[in-house]
Amino acid sequence: MQNKILITGIVACLLCCFSAFAQDKEKTKKNRLPKEVVIDTLVSVSKPIDALSPAKAAFYSAILPGLGQAYNKKYWKIPIVYGAIGTGIYFYIDNNKQYNRFRDAYKRRLAGYTDDEFYFDSQGNQLTTPRVSTDRLEDAQELYRSNKEISLLVTIGFYALNIIDANVDAHLLQYNVDENLTLSPHYELNPKDATSNLGLTLNFKF
Repeated sequence: MQNKILITGIVACLLCCFSAFAQDKEKTKKNRLPKEVVIDTLVSVSKPIDALSPAKAAFYSAILPGLGQAYNKKYWKIPIVYGAIGTGIYFYIDNNKQYNRFRDAYKRRLAGYTDDEFYFDSQGNQLTTPRVSTDRLEDAQELYRSNKEISLLVTIGFYALNIIDANVDAHLLQYNVDENLTLSPHYELNPKDATSNLGLTLNFKF
């Protein structure tokens, strides 16, 4: 009887030892680093920055207005560019036409002729007194000359603005606007002394 109890105790001790050994072995396996770690994620590679892109866009717009906007893929701006420049050119041509009209009549008056267009009425009948005096012809020349110069400056301004717009757009298109990188203001109320804290928070998500 005593031998059976002794044998049973030895067997129980051996089972406990084997169980503890197995648990230690499992812990050791868990603590070991795997040889290879595989992470199932999708990594998006951002487009590399082209330092010459703004210069190219400006150069293209200088050669042909609207071409820089097409290079930046801002096609909706092309009609605006041509509309603005075309308007300036239209007013320049119209003012230049009016200026030449009054200048020719003024030169005929100085030469002693009375056959300019202002000596005739709408029916083509010659008048004894012109509809526009010589002084008014001179004033009209100054007015249309000034308008012509302003129209030319406006046209040049729109042309330069077209180049600047293409250059700035090319710069802005290369800025990082990823949602994982954000800079936002934050407001916090300190519960201890009831003071407010205002600052900026930079969030970067991997």
